[in-house]
Amino acid sequence: MKRILVTGGAGFIGSHLCERLLSEGNDVLCLDNYFTGSKANIAHLLSNPFFELVRHDVIAPFYAEVDEIYNLACPASPVHYQHNPIKTIKTSVMGAINMLGLAKRIKAKILQASTSEVYGDPVVHPQPEEYWGNVNPIGIRSCYDEGKRCAETLFMDYHRQNGVRVKVVRIFNTYGPRMNPNDGRVVSNFIVQALRGEDITIYGNGLQTRSFQYVDDLVEGLIRMMNTDESVTGPVNIGNPNEFTMLELAEKVLAQVGSASKIVFRPLPSDDPRQRQPKIDKAHSLLSGWQPKVQLEDGLKKTVEYFRKQLTINN
Repeated sequence: MKRILVTGGAGFIGSHLCERLLSEGNDVLCLDNYFTGSKANIAHLLSNPFFELVRHDVIAPFYAEVDEIYNLACPASPVHYQHNPIKTIKTSVMGAINMLGLAKRIKAKILQASTSEVYGDPVVHPQPEEYWGNVNPIGIRSCYDEGKRCAETLFMDYHRQNGVRVKVVRIFNTYGPRMNPNDGRVVSNFIVQALRGEDITIYGNGLQTRSFQYVDDLVEGLIRMMNTDESVTGPVNIGNPNEFTMLELAEKVLAQVGSASKIVFRPLPSDDPRQRQPKIDKAHSLLSGWQPKVQLEDGLKKTVEYFRKQLTINN
């Protein structure tokens, strides 16, 4: 049994990770300040004697004795991270410093959940880990993009200077049950609008692309990355390389929901990337043959079922 700390553990991805780690017989300590996370996401875990929940903001130092740390704490959708951009970048930068300091003191292994947003609006497609990105450092998205880029810098410097055992993964668009219905991400937006019979809102001409991975595939990749030997620091892309336009995604959601919603177009927000697709050769070679297993139609079906229940409960 390992004692594992998960920051942002009550969030969408964090809650799935906590659940999986517990199912494998670990002792899990979940930290969250509930800005975007929710107790509802981990309520079913509270009766487990090996699960501990602590309300804490990673901007402040935290002390515990653990073997591994998954640093997931940070709002990850534009609606939430632009709500308080200074707090967002402080969460990424000071959160990384505090968790790395903890890992250094207690000699724990630590994984940073970075993001495909470090590639910005990419001029290289698909994006390999060697690509340095095309990020606007003063744009409205930079609180998140540059915060995560700085966190990666901190992780590698703590590794080189202090010998901290670090792992860095770059997560591409992830969806699934427990997404926040109001977080402004395209999958949750489309599903909620379709279920409510509202117009499906597409920003731009709908031809911009994204690659969507189901949350279970991501969790598998995170755990495999944590379990690699010390020579593997990353960064490693974890995503599904199947690429879809926003129009294709909207049509798939409408077909799954059986909705008569119309598609409407709105202006594209500032600095919104035109393309996003991971190159996952490194993940496949370094993470014991990891590759995404859940295809978009199957993952959407489970996600639609989740939101259908949530909207019924909340209504």
